[in-house]
Amino acid sequence: MEKTNKRLIKSTSDRMISGVCAGIAEYFNLDPTLIRLLWAILTFCGVGSGIILYIIAAVIVPEE
Repeated sequence: MEKTNKRLIKSTSDRMISGVCAGIAEYFNLDPTLIRLLWAILTFCGVGSGIILYIIAAVIVPEE
């Protein structure tokens, strides 16, 4: 069985702000719009915690 080396990276082709959500969607083989909606719900229901997590991810996650 062949093991693939999957890495979480920010997308440069499908980015809205910094490419974090598109990179997460690519990593899990999901639609980027779904990840963006879930992130927006986290931000509004979590009283802004999504914004802090997004900024941290934008700094830590490398680009393509």
